[in-house]
Amino acid sequence: MKSQPVICRPEAFYLFADQLNHLDQTDALVRAAVAISMHPLGRVDLDSLFAALQSYAEVVRSRVRSKRTEAVLAHLHQVLFEDAGFRGDQRDYYNPRNSYLPEVLRRRTGIPITLTLVYKAVADRVGLQVEGVNAPGHFLARIHDQTGPILVDPFFRGQMLTPEEALDRLAQISGRSIPADTRLLRSATHVQWLARMIANLQAIYSATNQAQNLAAMKELQQLLSQASG
Repeated sequence: MKSQPVICRPEAFYLFADQLNHLDQTDALVRAAVAISMHPLGRVDLDSLFAALQSYAEVVRSRVRSKRTEAVLAHLHQVLFEDAGFRGDQRDYYNPRNSYLPEVLRRRTGIPITLTLVYKAVADRVGLQVEGVNAPGHFLARIHDQTGPILVDPFFRGQMLTPEEALDRLAQISGRSIPADTRLLRSATHVQWLARMIANLQAIYSATNQAQNLAAMKELQQLLSQASG
């Protein structure tokens, strides 16, 4: 029997469920992330959201004169972090709006995992191969180039990091010693990406006594667990 929502808005629940059979696609990951936000936000204009992502990509493509990864990357960062001004919200980090992808696109600020998703969605559209990095206490992007992987931190306006610098950043963020172990920089599957987004919101809703929102996230978490089990 098909799962039914109890607390979660039906439109959010069913949009999320519909993406789980093709989560290998970036756009399905984006739609699932939008679905997570639709319980608290209500209806979201998906066409406008994808049009915004496409618009950023078209600006990047209009400026690129070389197919070299570093050239595309330079223009991508110029468009997203300089022109549009995407940045991490360091003042109000735990504001739930930082976890809602439509709000992150509208406000151009968010937390590492949502900013990395915006980054990936635009980067994919200009031909870059990007994956999420499921680091403890932080979330990064990794781009694969002919010369090797490149780590990018969208929360800090697209700073590019070596693995050693990334591990140092994890230590700074956590305030504790981090072992020099690059296994802490493992790639995130799309299931892990969504699970972490849901877990972030569960922590916020639990801390702020938002019982209904918390219950809705648990329903989405259960859907994800069933699909990946």
